[in-house]
Amino acid sequence: MKKPLSHTKVTVKLRKSQYKEEWYLIVEAYPVVSAGNKVERIVESVNRSITTPIWDKSSTTRSSGYKPKRDINGIIMCRSTLDQESCIYADNVRKLRQHEYDNQSLYTDKESEIAAQNERSEQDFIEYFKKITYTRHPNASKSIIINWERVGVLLGLFMEGKPMPFSTINVKLLEELKMYMLTAPQGGSKKGSVSQNTASTYFSIVKAGLKQAFIDEYLTVDVSEKVKNIPTKESRREVLTIEEVNKLANTPCSNNILRRASFFSILTGLRHCDIQELKWGQIVRHNDSWRINFDQEKTDGVEYTPISDQAYELCGERRDPDRLVFEGLMNPSWINRPVKKWIEAAGITKHITFHCFRHSYATLQLTNGTDIFTVSKMLGHTNVKTTQIYAKVVDAKKEQAAKAITIENLDKNESKE
Repeated sequence: MKKPLSHTKVTVKLRKSQYKEEWYLIVEAYPVVSAGNKVERIVESVNRSITTPIWDKSSTTRSSGYKPKRDINGIIMCRSTLDQESCIYADNVRKLRQHEYDNQSLYTDKESEIAAQNERSEQDFIEYFKKITYTRHPNASKSIIINWERVGVLLGLFMEGKPMPFSTINVKLLEELKMYMLTAPQGGSKKGSVSQNTASTYFSIVKAGLKQAFIDEYLTVDVSEKVKNIPTKESRREVLTIEEVNKLANTPCSNNILRRASFFSILTGLRHCDIQELKWGQIVRHNDSWRINFDQEKTDGVEYTPISDQAYELCGERRDPDRLVFEGLMNPSWINRPVKKWIEAAGITKHITFHCFRHSYATLQLTNGTDIFTVSKMLGHTNVKTTQIYAKVVDAKKEQAAKAITIENLDKNESKE
């Protein structure tokens, strides 16, 4: 610790950043005597920046024009609530440093806490995000993990390979990230940018990561609450009716593994990635019924999905526990071509992809009276709002059904009393 002079004063000041309307908050101590008895001005960054300071036009500086306006406690005043919180944080650091210089004492517990927070704030959010991808949702399906992994890649692309320190994360940066997500490239061999709904999903995942960082005390402000999500567009989800499912069952398919996997998805609601990686050891008998167990990390229990006897029969002859159930099932990038041919051969004119079989499972369950919370659980949704899109499809079918019966000449022979 530097040796203070008797009149050392610690002040919160602003330092202009490279951006036009952004200022870094710094804590300046002067005068301070170094080990060589040299008087120094000690400047410390508090890893915060603001964009909405209120300027005191009655007071100016030689170098930067107007001085920032301060309240009765000497705290810089801002128009933005988030910026004001940053200024209050900077003033708390100032108080601790002033106490340090005034008393020449060791760090107090509070000072140690601030020092630890400053150290955490310099860590990389992208690296933190990649770590929590596998710990935040230990029960998550592979598709959820894939989305988190993709967001981790997009964060790296957004930062052009550079780290994203927690101290740099503010509303302005997140708004820029939001715009980037709307034009983000698709993964794999797919060309073009992601859809608005996919961008919304990705940005929601970013906000979830920031929320976890706030809980883990890497962030002192829950900045995820300061930024609105990307709105979703109402999308049309093609599904098969039970009549169309039966029609498909009566239509030959050139690929038997595809046929079995498709009906397995319709009967269980499982995604392609979960079906493709399903192993015989996961399918067990329990209380006279079949279920699929999903391995869990960091938990003693087991998550499972019950399946019907008919779904189990589609799995074929039982093999060794480590063998894939649907061995040879095509990858997502190739599977929809034979699905399209099969659908057309059945005389179904809808645009059906393999993932539509999962949608069909949801709507068929709701149509047959299964409550939305049970369907949500079976689909592995973390929020029932995600499942409500299927309820809208069912409601639309009910409205159509209500108009399906029309009695002709009902009013002509009405009796008059």
